[in-house]
Amino acid sequence: MSIEIANESGVAVPEATIVSVARFALDKMSVSQLAELSIVLVELDVMADLHERWMDLPGPTDVMSFPMDEYDSARRPDSAGAGPALLGDIVLCPAFARDQARKAGHSLLDELHLLTVHGVLHLLGYDHAEPEEEREMFGLQNRILAEFREARAEAERAEAQRSADDRVLGAVGLDESEPQSGPTPAD
Repeated sequence: MSIEIANESGVAVPEATIVSVARFALDKMSVSQLAELSIVLVELDVMADLHERWMDLPGPTDVMSFPMDEYDSARRPDSAGAGPALLGDIVLCPAFARDQARKAGHSLLDELHLLTVHGVLHLLGYDHAEPEEEREMFGLQNRILAEFREARAEAERAEAQRSADDRVLGAVGLDESEPQSGPTPAD
């Protein structure tokens, strides 16, 4: 799966985690490993221009998705057996998202993860214009984010344990070529 990210926003964000959450969402949705996705982070004025041009709405917004029409529109890229697909572009505005994160009581990175998953789902054909669609899309979005956070926390725990083990082994000075002291099994 190819995911390209370009940060033109002027806001320093850990791009690798944005790519990770996008890849996680695409994997959870069983999107082909041959799929391609582009993520662009932009400034407020660029997002305002895109929002007005494509949605006919004034001012900036948090996320916009621009699906590509290369794949068969009758077949979503998350359907079984889907072949390669150019999914499209997700445009994020970190400056706008920062204010939303503060209001929601979580970090900018958490907000960018949420918006990335939201954008992925839009590219896959999900929408929230009607109450039933909103329940489906937001339920799926929340489940993917919860599973991503759980997987990430588990990976961090495993890494912390490996680091602690390495420190213990380094402090003791154990070397596989040296005999170990301590109790020996009885004959």
